[in-house]
Amino acid sequence: MQIDPPSPKQMQFFEAKTKHIGFGGARGGGKSWAVRTKAKLLSFNYSGIRILIVRRSYKELTNNHINQLRVDLLGIARYNDKEKVLKFFNNSVIEFMYCDNDKDLGRLQGVEYDIIFLDEATQLSEWQMKTITACLRGANNFPKRIYYTMNPGGQGHAYIKRIFIDRKYLPDENPNEYEFIQSLVTDNHILMKMNPDYIKQLEALPEKLKKAWRYGDWDIFEGQFFEDFIDRKTPYLDVDNPRKERRWTHVIDPFEIPPEWPIHRSFDFGYSKPFSVGWWAIDHDGRAYRILEMYGCTKEPNEGVKWTPNKIFEEVYRVEQEHRWLKGKHIYGVADPSIWDASRGESVYETATKAGIYFDPGDNKRIPGWMQMHYRLAFDAEGLPMMYVFSNCKGFIRTIPLLQYSDTRPEDLDTDGEDHIADETRYFCMSRPIKARATKDSKQDYDDPLDMFTETKNTRYSWYS
Repeated sequence: MQIDPPSPKQMQFFEAKTKHIGFGGARGGGKSWAVRTKAKLLSFNYSGIRILIVRRSYKELTNNHINQLRVDLLGIARYNDKEKVLKFFNNSVIEFMYCDNDKDLGRLQGVEYDIIFLDEATQLSEWQMKTITACLRGANNFPKRIYYTMNPGGQGHAYIKRIFIDRKYLPDENPNEYEFIQSLVTDNHILMKMNPDYIKQLEALPEKLKKAWRYGDWDIFEGQFFEDFIDRKTPYLDVDNPRKERRWTHVIDPFEIPPEWPIHRSFDFGYSKPFSVGWWAIDHDGRAYRILEMYGCTKEPNEGVKWTPNKIFEEVYRVEQEHRWLKGKHIYGVADPSIWDASRGESVYETATKAGIYFDPGDNKRIPGWMQMHYRLAFDAEGLPMMYVFSNCKGFIRTIPLLQYSDTRPEDLDTDGEDHIADETRYFCMSRPIKARATKDSKQDYDDPLDMFTETKNTRYSWYS
């Protein structure tokens, strides 16, 4: 809870009087506290005013606003959980709404608000924002304003960037009604005092995300999604001196896996799409090595082979029984939760268990999953990442560099790309999450970051033997 005076940027937010007010533009700028405080000030100063606070999910709404406001306003306003509204002694109200999808907009029929806060507005779509803000009306003398807090990224990125950053307006939009107040983490002196390590977490992000979330850059979500994946040609790894020949690269030649290293298996299955299986070894430092993979389509166009779930898991079982790195090992499996779906009959998971292959449901959160991949790909000050890929894993080496940012949700990747290996890797990373580590500027550390492809494009599966 912030108890110190507001920052200069927060004061500017409080004093703004245009109809559309944008605030933030980076992580840690003190946005949620500013929203709660401005809502309380308006409620105290205007008897009978109607205020709406919107977040994408009910959990975010509760954790960021409802719980805190109930504490702050104890004895001043009464909260009705059924209606999701705080009612003040002077008849002012603060209502709360979540908008996870367009169906949630149905709750707005016939309602009017004097003030609307769209907290983390970029997580909403342009349609959702415009539908919600259409409720800003009322026959009274109260101010009519819409407050948007935001970070770069999210499905509403392009719309928010247009109206607040690029200031490109349609004929029915008045430029004089829009004001943007940028607030960075360094503007939030409370956070800097209470949690000085937060800025280190932002500095440890991949370069594009750091530019967006640390410095508020709205122009960076384009091009290669995993620009931090580096494939530099390296010689055979010297196991006796492992730091000698594997700096500043993720792709290394295979070596014999020590028998005490645990083995993990990750799996992504697509109906009529490619499937992917990856095997990972974990060293004593928690560093992951992608040692084997099996990747292919459910129907091979050249061979006419249909890779049914039965055939896939029979082959997985055979590999794990025969390959010297896997034979006799207890293998920890994680997979896309969708394989537990039995709506089409026997689930893919049931088929796997009949073949003696077992999985736990993977955590399917996309953005946290990609962040875990970025954390593992990041090089530390000595040039060592927390993830290596054996050079025999040609599917990973080929597909990961080709993935692009999404046009509709810029911090996510474009699902039209060949993302099945990335998804399966994401499940593995989420099963063993790590913290961000201190890194060096990639521009200073890589001599040749563009040599990132292998020539084999149609390999169904490969392993070192």
